[in-house]
Amino acid sequence: MKAPIIEIFSSFQGEGLLIGQRQIFVRFAGCNLNCNYCDTNDSKSEKSGKLMTPEEVSEEINEILTPDCKAISFTGGEPSLYPDFINEVSKNFNLNIMLETNGTLPDNIDLLNKLDIVSLDIKLPEHFDGDFDEEIFLNEIKSLNLLREKSINVYCKVVILPSTKIKSFKEVVEKLSENISSKSNLKIIIQPSSPLGEWKNINYKLFEFSEVVGQYFEVSTIPQIHKILDIE
Repeated sequence: MKAPIIEIFSSFQGEGLLIGQRQIFVRFAGCNLNCNYCDTNDSKSEKSGKLMTPEEVSEEINEILTPDCKAISFTGGEPSLYPDFINEVSKNFNLNIMLETNGTLPDNIDLLNKLDIVSLDIKLPEHFDGDFDEEIFLNEIKSLNLLREKSINVYCKVVILPSTKIKSFKEVVEKLSENISSKSNLKIIIQPSSPLGEWKNINYKLFEFSEVVGQYFEVSTIPQIHKILDIE
């Protein structure tokens, strides 16, 4: 068994609820989507990765593991393309397992044996060039409900751009509220796109986005801290 790997590295988590925590990141190559704001374009094609076995990945993780690191984050690309591979690596470690996913492959996510926390992206129509495929949103909802039914700690992340319209954003949040099995304790992270300089003079919009989500869910607005710290 092999999978295309872009890189394996140790750093602080720069996004979401675990921000600032030391993690080992395993970045897969290959993605089933083509978001226009992607900040890891080199990971979109599986051809850009190096084929590695679970044993080779585990060995590299052990080489860079430090006492302050308590979790492995599988990211990409789209890591849920490789559920069996993730299972093989995860069983070698007594560490928390984090999945950073677009949530559009619920059947694959269901195959993952050991998940402690999931960061699930909710895509907006403007994240894509051309017409938005409604199936993307429906699969995100399916994955979200599946994870919550399994009592896995999951939160949603929504990337917003300076061009994001409040109206379209509100429509997505309302649909999310209407379609999940339970709204209780679901946390939504609003992530302003980088670079943050693009938000100069329009940062008041961030309060408006927060107010929209706050009508339905617990909400935080958190930028990409690793970009501010200038680390990977």
